[in-house]
Order: sequence, then C-alpha cells, then structure tokens
Amino acid sequence: MTGWNGRWRSCRRGSATRAPRSRYLKVLTDAGLLTSLPDVGYTLGPRIAELDYQMRERDPLITASRPVMAELVEEIAGIALLCRRYRERVLCVHQEQGTASFHSNYERGRARPLLQGAASRIILAHMPSAALRKLYEENPAAVHNAGLGDSLNAFRARLRLLRQAGWDATVSQVTRGVTGVAAPIFDRRDNVLGSLSVTIGDEHVSKERLAFVADRVVLCARIVTKTIARTSHAAEAAGDRPLRREDVAPLLSAGGRDEGSR
Repeated sequence: MTGWNGRWRSCRRGSATRAPRSRYLKVLTDAGLLTSLPDVGYTLGPRIAELDYQMRERDPLITASRPVMAELVEEIAGIALLCRRYRERVLCVHQEQGTASFHSNYERGRARPLLQGAASRIILAHMPSAALRKLYEENPAAVHNAGLGDSLNAFRARLRLLRQAGWDATVSQVTRGVTGVAAPIFDRRDNVLGSLSVTIGDEHVSKERLAFVADRVVLCARIVTKTIARTSHAAEAAGDRPLRREDVAPLLSAGGRDEGSR
C-alpha cells in the first residue's frame, strides 16, 4: 500500500502526468477505495467503510480487548482506549465510554503523539533499543520537551522505569483535566502490540485510587495478552472461541469495586 499512498499523494498534488493520474484514480475508484462527487472531487470510497467494519470484527487485538474494556469502564467511570503503534505515531483503534462527564479527543482512527500520554509512552517503553535510538537521534528536542530525558542514556533510563513499573500515568498531557493510566499488550513472542488505557475525568487522583486503577488496567492488559496468545493459529485449529464479556466479569471481580466509580 506504500506505493499506492505515494501515487495517490502525487495525484492530489498534480505531480503525476494526466494519463497515469487518471489510470490510478480509475483503479482506486473501481476498487471502491475512492469515489467522486460532482463539484467536490475525489474522497474515500465505501470500500474503506467495509474494511473498517472487517477490522473491528476480525482484528484479534480488538476482539480480545473489547469485552475487557467494556467491563473495565463498568467498574471505573472513564473512557477506555485501545491503541497500537503505527509508524512514528500511536493510533486509537477502539474506545469504550463509561461516562458522559467528559469526552476523549482520541476516538478510533485518530493518531496520538508517540511521546505524550500514558497510552503512547507505555508502548514507547517497550520498543526495541534500535528504534529508540533512531527516534532520539532524529528529534532529541521533542524527547526533552516531553520530559523523557536530555540524552539518549537518560531517555532509555526513563523508559526502563516505566517497563519495570508495568504501567504509566500522565495528567493533562494529551487532554486537559484528565488522568490517563495505561499498560502494555504483547503478542505471544513478547513484542509490544499496543496499550490498553483508561482516562479518568479528574486531574487530582489520590495515590490510593491511582494504584487501584493501575492494578485493574494492568490486569485487563494481561487478560488481553493471554487471549491473543490463546487465539493464535494453534488455538484456532483447536477450536477456541474469542473471549466474551461474560468471561471477563469473574476475572475482574476479585479486586472489588472502585469507590470512585459510578
């Protein structure tokens, strides 16, 4: 798809010659990836909506996380976000809302900065060392401005602390007036896939409640990690079904209810 992305950008800028541009547009339109509107021009086509639906229904990360997230926001009044790394950004791929008292700026499909917010930083903490070096060397000022260190060694040391803690919490870094708590999700080879987080509409969360929320978020992320491992190719061959919401409630009930929840 990288080649098509480049050609589509060239078409929009007008840098492609007329004949190849028309040919690219016709191929994309015939595939349903683009559609044309009179007096408007080209826009994304209906096939994109179909692909989005298929992703929501079939992506193992989303199907494993959805029931866990729904149960989490029943217990802790907030907004649960599922994010995954996408190039040098972090993309929200699913959201479960358990409160109407505030709105998350990062809905499904919207990219988040890689260096800000708990949902992004906990992914960053588990990225390969070579990727961290490249990120730092390309933009040391951004790392410094994010409070993650003023040298490569300091950057790595800060992220090591996050890995050791197993979770991260930030206040008003991405959305004003909220606290975000996130934990990593891994594949069966222990590569970081993304993060599961909950956003609470309060900047002043007590230490006790923060510890409770972090405990629940870490537990939920571990459930998702185990579910993804269980639904690998071997598990599919054995006939395992996806995790459902009714499976999650008993796993979460052991820790009690959050006093700050609804």
